[in-house]
Amino acid sequence: MRRHVILRAMPPSRRAVIPPGGVDARGAPEPTERAEASESVAPPPTSRLGRLARLGRLAPRALPMAAEAVRRAVGAKRTEDEKVEARERLVLNAKRTADAMLKTLGEMKGLPLKLGQMASYIDGLAPPGYEDKLQKVLVRLQQQAPPLSPEAAIRVVREDLGAPPQDIFAEWEREPFAAASIGQVHRAVTRGGETVAVKVQYPGIDKAMENDLKSLSLLESMIAPIGRRYQSKETLEELRSVFLAEVDYRIEAEATEAFRRVHRDDEQIVIPRVFHSLSTKRVITLELIEGIDYAEFCAKASQGDRNAAGETLARFMFRALYRHGLLYADPHPGNYRFLGGGRVAFLDFGCHKRLPPALVAGMKRYVVALQRGDMDEFYRACVEVLGYDPSEPESWALYTAYTQFVLRPLVTDGPFTYTREYARESVAFLVRGGRDIVFKPDEALPNLPAPLRMPRDFTFVNRLQWGFASVLAGLKAEANWRQLVEPWLHGPEYPS
Repeated sequence: MRRHVILRAMPPSRRAVIPPGGVDARGAPEPTERAEASESVAPPPTSRLGRLARLGRLAPRALPMAAEAVRRAVGAKRTEDEKVEARERLVLNAKRTADAMLKTLGEMKGLPLKLGQMASYIDGLAPPGYEDKLQKVLVRLQQQAPPLSPEAAIRVVREDLGAPPQDIFAEWEREPFAAASIGQVHRAVTRGGETVAVKVQYPGIDKAMENDLKSLSLLESMIAPIGRRYQSKETLEELRSVFLAEVDYRIEAEATEAFRRVHRDDEQIVIPRVFHSLSTKRVITLELIEGIDYAEFCAKASQGDRNAAGETLARFMFRALYRHGLLYADPHPGNYRFLGGGRVAFLDFGCHKRLPPALVAGMKRYVVALQRGDMDEFYRACVEVLGYDPSEPESWALYTAYTQFVLRPLVTDGPFTYTREYARESVAFLVRGGRDIVFKPDEALPNLPAPLRMPRDFTFVNRLQWGFASVLAGLKAEANWRQLVEPWLHGPEYPS
């Protein structure tokens, strides 16, 4: 059965379609190289200094938010009047900060934009009082980050596919209908008459990402005496490995095919076909799928439809993870389109991980132990799989309690509803518990909690855990999640 993937297109009045022959839909000649250069929007800075300078301009806006987050994290003592005054300042500054972040991160692309996208949907990352206003503005980064000029995309297509897009495709829309952290997406029609989405990488974004990661490496080296107790170097290496793989669309094409194979028998999960002959390292062409975006679906769909979509999202995530060791590591809402009746289209597979079979078996081990109420086995798995240290009683109690909290949906044998409060507590639980360990009322100096020895591969499992809870919370999705994941928690892992 043929599937059609849905990406929301721009209204016809804003489209500029270029057919073959070098003229656009109005008969105007194809832009020359000189015209292209004069019309181009400035690309994102790629040098380390240029990118750091751009972020530096954001600091005056972001510092009040960061300072308030620190005050709340350390439990600074303030009078009730001081708390009220702080909240009022927070609300007044929130939208201005979000607007500044939207502009700066949207123009920079790359890693800063990815962080902005995470802040736009993961509940609990911003301090209370900032979350709603910050997310309301930053949500635009999920699908409509500021694009580069149409000419920039034309140049990349010409360099990678050997000819301008209007010579390769039967139709090509000059204006992108979506833009994200790595590239922008153009609607086109193939010579065979199929409507496709062509994702074109921003010129120089690979260098920009590399320099962002070098800046993080410098920061990591500055905090190394403390940070490396908490595996900061290993975490950075994992970020480097996954994020640099994202700038090679050939890897994304392979991952898309792998997820299609994993879910081929599930009619509710829609994954676009890849047009490999029209895809390269910097260009990927996919079957176009249209549907409702996350925000509109949350606002207009019935609770029954939202529950059904939530179950589809969970089957997509957990079947791939527990049965095939495939981690979909970028759950942000811009990657979904909702097709009705519980059907969901998944659009972006650039950020993914193939987890070692031993780690997948270990992850299933502690979930099953909790489901069975076998706490001795659960605690053994916490030591052997997650690297928790029982010789440090306070840290041990915090981390094991936190693990039980975030696994509650998969352990509860009955309906469980994802809420904003639950999603936010998934982050706040650790912050609050860590604060109580570090800052003791009768001690002048802070105490560092015992370091974790989590597997390096767990870096993006944590990202999925927080992000996925927030996505389902936006849907207010309710289901028996335990019964849903049961088929994949037992038995062997199969290659994808």
